[in-house]
Amino acid sequence: MIILIAAIAENNALGKNNQLLWHLPDDFKRFKNTTSGHFIIMGRKTFESFPRPLPNRTHVIISRQKDFNIPDCIVVNSLDDAIKACPKNETIFIIGGGEIYNQSIEIADTLDITRVHHSFDADTFFPEIDLTKWKLTSQDFHPKDEKHNYDFTFETYSRINN
Repeated sequence: MIILIAAIAENNALGKNNQLLWHLPDDFKRFKNTTSGHFIIMGRKTFESFPRPLPNRTHVIISRQKDFNIPDCIVVNSLDDAIKACPKNETIFIIGGGEIYNQSIEIADTLDITRVHHSFDADTFFPEIDLTKWKLTSQDFHPKDEKHNYDFTFETYSRINN
């Protein structure tokens, strides 16, 4: 199973200058709990936005740079190679960035979205979710509070098999 996991704004914004646009501790906690113990696929820029590799996950990094090498991570040159590097019959999470989401949305089984209820100035965006191909199967709204500056909703979409 291939799951795209992302936090996206109302205008599909993901980030700007390789940085997140918001700080939502409950989203970080959900991301950690959901992806822990799994293979995570990402682009090089997404990987470089982390202070260090994320614990208890196998990182598969897509990069066109021939000499890009990170100890204890798998580096490949394409999305196809990234998927082939992951174990068969296991859940794989694709965690960004925008170009990797664009390449992978057509092969994903599930979208695990944190919808941030605000629009942001951004330079990286999640692809449009085509509701003729995806069905919203669950949602869990969280109002803003002292730790969260924005309302947000955890949303799960399943591919509609036509």
